[in-house]
Amino acid sequence: ELYFKNLSKQKQKEVMEKNGSNHKLRVCVATCNRADYSKLAPIMFGIKAEPQFFELDVVVLGSHLIDDYGNTYRMIEQDDFDIHTRLHTIVRGEDEAAMVESVGLALVKLPDVLNRLKPDIMIVHGDRFDALALATSAALMNIRILHIEGGEVSGTIDDSIRHAITKLAHYHVCCTRSAEQHLIAMCEDHDRILLAGCPSYDKLLSAKNKDYMSIICMWLGEDVKPRDYIVALQHPVTTDIKHSIKMFELTLDALISFNKRTLVLFPNVDAGDKEMVRVMRKKGIEHHPNFRAVKHVPFDQFIQLVAHAGCMIGNSSCGVREVGAFGTPVINLGTRQTGRETGENVLHVRDADTQDKILHALQLQFGKQYPCSKIYGDGNAVPRILKFLKSIDLEEPLQKKFCFPPVKDNISQDIDHILETQSALAVDLGGTNLRVAIVSMKGEIVKKYTQLNPKTYEDRLELILKMCVEAASEAVNLNCRILGVGISTGGRVNPREGIVLHSTKLIQEWSCVDLRTPISDALHLPVWVDNDGNCAALAERKFGHGKGVENFVTLITGTGIGGGIIHQHELIHGSSFCAAELGHIVVSLDGPECLCGSQGCIEAYASGIALQREAKKLHDEDVLLVEGMSMKKEEVVSAAHLIQAAKLGNAKADSILRTAGTALGLGVVNILHTMNPSLVILSGVLASHYVNAVKDVIHRQALSSAKTVDVVVSNLADPALLGAASLVLDYTTRRTY
Repeated sequence: ELYFKNLSKQKQKEVMEKNGSNHKLRVCVATCNRADYSKLAPIMFGIKAEPQFFELDVVVLGSHLIDDYGNTYRMIEQDDFDIHTRLHTIVRGEDEAAMVESVGLALVKLPDVLNRLKPDIMIVHGDRFDALALATSAALMNIRILHIEGGEVSGTIDDSIRHAITKLAHYHVCCTRSAEQHLIAMCEDHDRILLAGCPSYDKLLSAKNKDYMSIICMWLGEDVKPRDYIVALQHPVTTDIKHSIKMFELTLDALISFNKRTLVLFPNVDAGDKEMVRVMRKKGIEHHPNFRAVKHVPFDQFIQLVAHAGCMIGNSSCGVREVGAFGTPVINLGTRQTGRETGENVLHVRDADTQDKILHALQLQFGKQYPCSKIYGDGNAVPRILKFLKSIDLEEPLQKKFCFPPVKDNISQDIDHILETQSALAVDLGGTNLRVAIVSMKGEIVKKYTQLNPKTYEDRLELILKMCVEAASEAVNLNCRILGVGISTGGRVNPREGIVLHSTKLIQEWSCVDLRTPISDALHLPVWVDNDGNCAALAERKFGHGKGVENFVTLITGTGIGGGIIHQHELIHGSSFCAAELGHIVVSLDGPECLCGSQGCIEAYASGIALQREAKKLHDEDVLLVEGMSMKKEEVVSAAHLIQAAKLGNAKADSILRTAGTALGLGVVNILHTMNPSLVILSGVLASHYVNAVKDVIHRQALSSAKTVDVVVSNLADPALLGAASLVLDYTTRRTY
């Protein structure tokens, strides 16, 4: 790692020497509208903060300079940036021809500006028709182009424009692994691609806790509360204008029927935008008591509005990208964002013939709170981009090189990304210890932290947060990119909400506890929570004997008895999240009392607590110890002493173990006759002592059709932590395609 860091520093030093020790990189940032400025502004602030390396020229064009869209160039001036040139490039019109003419007008005006500025590099963002004019002008004038957010997939003409700019650009900054892979598949030079994340996330992830009530009151009224209003932002789809206008009408009808205070923003400058404004006015939106219609909201304030909204609705990329950072519910309408990577907070309504479908979506989504998603960034994009800019060698040939197949995997310019490992934070909430680990995608425990579990709820939650924050910070030094947090805990868990409903007696004061929200808010990461038995089954499915097996059951044999059931490759939770409480299968009507209050449960016979209870009885009768055994006076009798006595020939201890093994075996037979799995995995410290007894009971008691089941002992060293990590890694693998 030190070698690579030194190599990177040496390369930067060589680049500075080549470019001239006093030469500053002259960067031209061209912004066309309010949306792209929200992504470019963090980069502009970063460039401005390092005047020893960069000179910044700002060019403003497009809808920034149109009164109908709020004259948004003023927010650039308010951010204290000097605007070098203003170019009026929008041709008024309501059809596709107006967009073409606007591109042509920009192409006519830009050469003179670029001749005067003579930038070393131009930064172009996104997929708008204005950006295509900028990239075309710069490419034809032999100016290097850095394209932000290339490689992404959405819908409409935007895809074609974005990919066209990619082919013109010399350097690429992308936001997701999928986008990086798309750029590589498009034969772009691997060394000129940087996976940095979205620059706007640098501001988003630090914004939610700021004062927001005054902003809500200013835009929506003093009587509006957080999570009790809607933000609507919908643009025309230029490849199907008529249908997108119809969808907008249905959206407004649904919002009127839903009867919640709604902030409606005017659409982008696109073919069809005027018609959408006419629809708003026809329905009286600007004068309706439940609606506030505005042309523009400053980005800092817009962040606060969507962060605390009950829902966002429309087809803006902001909904599927930035809003996920806050876990705000989103309803994405139509095809404009088809193909975008989204978090679980996004509900898609691809098509709608009536308002009913949209209204139903509002009823499903409004007021929910989802885990914070960091698909599009981790808050460190700008430092990576500035480092990337400093590494550009102006002496290198300007002509692009294309890397045709075969294609390398996951290679980017930034050495930190080459070395990074996608990982999860795994938390095991045990009866005695609280453990947190960084676990890699391959199941390697990179680093583990262990603390005694505090007795009170407040202390326990405080320690979890402290350990998670410490582990997340250490992950940066270990070059591990944390995708999320998985928590394994005893008791009954609602995994959909991340709430522990009822815990075991081993963990007191731990009922109806929301673990997801405080941890997600503190780390800005998605959080998953599940029962420890279910986590053990997930660990086996991803890393152990259950890999590739369609139907199997995992039984944990430890302090208690638990387990998890995988049916058709999916974990079963049950209607009230009580599935796979395998330790409480009754195998005798008059057996010993269980901690659950019943009698004759497997746990009452075969758990560590049950064996310890029987060992104490033998010890009290002075028949536990045999030749070869000794105990210190203060030593506590445990299940381990019973097992040792049985191995050394103690007949009573051996009988207790055989009874425990038989009880466990009968429970497994019941499972076979109910679920018919092809594999049973015994996990935990007692598994190896029970496996032969379980096989014998199956041979004697099971139906012939169920006897073919395989019974194995788990080979996983730490199924609880690996299972907690699987909650994160399995979801991430499915989401990223």
